[in-house]
Order: sequence, then structure tokens, then C-alpha cells
Amino acid sequence: MAPATPQGTGAIAVLRLSGPDVIRLTDELFRSPAGKLLTDAKGYTLHYGELRDGEELLDEVLVSVFRAPHSYTGEDAVEISLHGSPYIMQRVMEWFSARGVRPARPGEFTMRAFLNGKMDLTRAEAVADLIEAETEAQHRVAMHQLRGGFYRQLQDLRRQLVELTALMELELDFAEEDVEFADRSRLTALLRNIKTEIKRLIDSFSQGNVIKHGVAVAIAGAPNTGKSTLLNTLLNEEKAIVTHIPGTTRDTIEDVITLQGIRFRFIDTAGIRQTDDHVEKIGIQRSFRKINEARLVLWLADALRWDEQKDELRQRLADFKTRNPDQPLFLLINKIDAADEALLEKIRRESASMPADEVLFVSAKHKEGIARLEEALVRRFRTDDADAGATVVTNIRHYHALRNALQSLTEAEEAFAAGLSTDLIAVDLRDVLQHLGEITGEITPDDLLEHIFNNFCIGK
Repeated sequence: MAPATPQGTGAIAVLRLSGPDVIRLTDELFRSPAGKLLTDAKGYTLHYGELRDGEELLDEVLVSVFRAPHSYTGEDAVEISLHGSPYIMQRVMEWFSARGVRPARPGEFTMRAFLNGKMDLTRAEAVADLIEAETEAQHRVAMHQLRGGFYRQLQDLRRQLVELTALMELELDFAEEDVEFADRSRLTALLRNIKTEIKRLIDSFSQGNVIKHGVAVAIAGAPNTGKSTLLNTLLNEEKAIVTHIPGTTRDTIEDVITLQGIRFRFIDTAGIRQTDDHVEKIGIQRSFRKINEARLVLWLADALRWDEQKDELRQRLADFKTRNPDQPLFLLINKIDAADEALLEKIRRESASMPADEVLFVSAKHKEGIARLEEALVRRFRTDDADAGATVVTNIRHYHALRNALQSLTEAEEAFAAGLSTDLIAVDLRDVLQHLGEITGEITPDDLLEHIFNNFCIGK
């Protein structure tokens, strides 16, 4: 048993119970106005009544009855909708506990659903993703997986591999007769197609990571270029302290916003400069660490100080791109509201050769160019595959299993091309099947289930 609703006071609270004797036990506590017993009730029915501990009235409730195997867990189950008093919930749980019903472990209801064949492991993990979804993209990907999109794709790959492995192992049985049961060119094409599909799933993880965890965006630059003002403007709140004094920001400040369904975690960093201030030096070191860890960097430059800073800026950007060649870098020319058109035209010409992926002109203080900046961020991380309903891998466990499957498949392909014996190729293909089976739960190492379901909330 476990509460299926958050702790605390609310309009209602739901207590969920699952197991072979829960309907009979609930009957001992529940009183129907018509005197009907829950043990006589059909599944998928709802019943109004009272909970009474002896003669003491605990609450007026609604009880949902589910019969095995047609329940979430595949077992007999009961859900009691109580008034949302922590005291009532505690009293009712104590009543059941005194009769041998134990509290559920994290994710135990979903784990029982998996063990009872109600869902595969990819769908079980999608339940947790769906509960935690905070954006449209996260919800869409979780629903696709929950409805079996990823599972069906993996099953199709496994079916093709099973057929291929069976043909090769059949040839082993007739090795002395030198019989071939499959056209070699067709088998080569099949291996290539399976490899292409697994590689596409692996490649989708980069996008899936963006959907699930958001995009870390570091706001960097010299002191007083407007980094904290930009953070406040993007968040639409006074998150960071803004002053004219260089070195005001001495530690990183972070917050999250969602733009067109994509979560962005913006990180305001300390201004980068040479300094003798010990505390500021620590802040700058942390800034470089955050900049290197970010998925994208917004590097701010002050339009009014362009001539005095452009050479150092060019060197900073070049050093950054040398260290992080694949990390997107946007150069933002800030304070354009205070610059005349002649200066801005000069900056446009000279900034075009800067080592940055995009150059944008903004006024963080007056919100000029912010909409274009947000569009550029969304465009960089747009989730087209998720929009199209394609499977996007968001789970690190799935990613590693797919990587292992691709490695074994590549070895099988190379062995096939080299003309090695069929039994060696079949071993590699069985390894691929095992790795894919680990994703769906058809093959489960002893500690895998505990690791997965410990991350679930209690009550699910």
C-alpha cells in the first residue's frame, strides 16, 4: 500500500493497495449504505461508503475495485479516495498495517506490473518520465514510449535478428552437407539496415538529453557587459544583482525557463578578467568550469567598448573554440540602444569574422533583440524527431545498451565480410539480441530492476 497522491493537506488523497487479499481486507473497514460487499463487486467499479474502525467513523470515501489480471499491477487492487487529511491517511494506513499490509517500496506498483507482464521495461520507465514531464516535448516523448512506440521498434529489430541468427545456426546443423539457407547479399543488406536503425536511435540521444534534462546555457563575457541584466531579462525577474561595479557577480547564478517546449537552464557567470581579488578569482574559475560544461555559450560584448575590447574578445573566442570545437557559441553585442548607427555598422562588419556560430545584436536592458535570441536558441535545439512522432532515446540506460548492441553488430558485419565461420557470426548476433533484450526487460540482470524502480516515486 502507498498514497498515490502527494503528502500534505488537500481536497482528496488516494490510498492504493495491491495484492491477493486487499479487496477482502478493505471490506472489513468499508461500509456501504446498501450493505453490499466489495468482494462481490465487479472490476472497474466505484463504490461510495464509510470507513469505520469498529464504531468509529474515520471518513466518507469512494473505493475503486480492480480485479486481476485487469488492473495496473495485474493483481487484485483497491484505490480508496479519502478526504485529504494527513491524519485520516495515517489512521487508515495504520489500520491496514496492523493486518499485515506493508508499505510499498518506490515504484513497486509499476514493478509488479512489469513482473506480471502488464508492460515491458521501456513502458515502465516511461511512466516515471510521464510523471516528471514539465514540458510539451517531455510529455510527447514519454507518451510515445508509454504507448509502446519504442518497444515495437525494438521488437521488430529483434525479430529480424532472430530470423538471421536462426538461419545461420541452421546452416551449422547442416555444415557437413555444405548447405546455405539464405542469400548472402540479402543477409548483408539486412545487417546494414539493422545497424542503420540502431545508429539512428543512438544519435537521437543527444536530442533526447535536451528534451529530458534541458539545455545548459552559460552567459559569459567581461565584467559589466550586461550578463546579469540579460539573465534577469530572459527570466523576467530580478534574479541577479546588477550594478555598475565590475566584479559584482562572484558566483554562478542559475534558473530555468521553457521556450517553445524546450527547457533552458541559464547560468550567469562571473565576469572574466585579470584580478587580484581572491574571492573573484574563485568565481572566475567556477565560470570557466560552467562554460566548459554548458551545451551552448552566450558570450556578451559591450557595443560601447568595442574598439578597446575587440582584440581581446577575438582571442578569447578563438581560445574557446579551440578547446570546444563542437560547442555552439553565440556572440551577443549588447547595449545597442546606446550606440549610434555608424558604430553598429562598424561592429557588424568586424564581428562577422569573429570565431562564433552566430552574432546577434541585443539590448538586455530594453529587451531589444531578445525575441531573436530566443528564436535562435530554439532553432538550435528544436526537437523535430519528437514533433514527427519518431522514437527519441532519452534514457542513459537505453543509450548504453544500444551502443553495446551496435558494437556487437559491427563485429558481426566485419566477420561476415571477412568470410569467417557462421558460428562466430551467430555469437555476435546473439550478443546484439541480449543487449536489446536488456532494454525491454526480456533479459534482466539481478540488480537492474532495483536500480530502475528505486528512482520512482512511492505510490507508483
